[in-house]
Amino acid sequence: MSDLVMLLIGLGIILMSAEVFTNGVEWLGKHLHLGAGAVGSVLAAVGTALPETMVPIIAFLGMGGKENTAEVGIGAILGAPFMLVTLAFFVSGAAALIFRRNNKPLFINTAVIKRDLSFFLWVYGLAILASFLPTRELKLAVAALLPLLYIIYVIKTVRNSLGTEDHGHLAPLYFAQRKSDPSLIIILIQLVFALLGMVAGARAFVDAVQSVAQVTGISALVLSLIITPVATELPEKFNSVIWLKRGKDTLALGNITGAMVFQSSTIPALGIALTTWQLEPSALWSAVLALGSGLFIYTILRRRGMLCPLHLMMGGGFYLLFIITLLRLNFL
Repeated sequence: MSDLVMLLIGLGIILMSAEVFTNGVEWLGKHLHLGAGAVGSVLAAVGTALPETMVPIIAFLGMGGKENTAEVGIGAILGAPFMLVTLAFFVSGAAALIFRRNNKPLFINTAVIKRDLSFFLWVYGLAILASFLPTRELKLAVAALLPLLYIIYVIKTVRNSLGTEDHGHLAPLYFAQRKSDPSLIIILIQLVFALLGMVAGARAFVDAVQSVAQVTGISALVLSLIITPVATELPEKFNSVIWLKRGKDTLALGNITGAMVFQSSTIPALGIALTTWQLEPSALWSAVLALGSGLFIYTILRRRGMLCPLHLMMGGGFYLLFIITLLRLNFL
């Protein structure tokens, strides 16, 4: 029981810290005069992706030769983009359908979303391909290439976004509630505070997942593939739902697709560099489904030049297929 309590406490710390971080990131975007594309796909995406990012980082750095700890890290790495491209898309599509009561096309910047999806398919595919490479040297080459590709993505996104800012209403900065224009220093202090909170929460969460895996007999990889991303992707889902309600569709989807690019490039690079990166069948299956869901949305966007809520909700089918497969493998 104490392990479950610690797991919930760890998640609570992560999510509260993520909310504070996201609030600060939005104000940072305003100070830097960035448009919705860069704020959604880079600043907000990285900010809300940090909770699940901290889990594999803490797991790997504190690994100490424990195999199940490595499984927690790898499961979190692969589970994050999988949940984003399946469950987060489904939740966003359902929210848009409920708020607008129709299946009309979303008001998105198609160039921004197509760029994000294209980068995701390439970098995530490359990260998964690395698990089949025969030598350690080739895997390390991929680990070095992935962050470079993400830097290229950020440069292209920011360059195309400069001078197009339109942030609308921003909630007050948590560390300066009464100031309508908080200073950059206060914003950065809030960001650092939130980051430290996420590190502490991730440490508690990793320890709890290992203990629960030992007690229940369920693989730590399976638990981290399901539990970690579902809970820690809540910032992306929550922010996207709010933005969809306000008609800020590019921010809503960009928050998800930008996090997908970040989670499928920089974090897998860490896993490739610090582990043997030999993926189990269930991990590979989650990657195949993630790429399939992403390719489906990308194809719709390219052929029709628009996305409707029901298109996004198709991601739920990929997620359901994965859960059914895991249940059959572990309980039948």
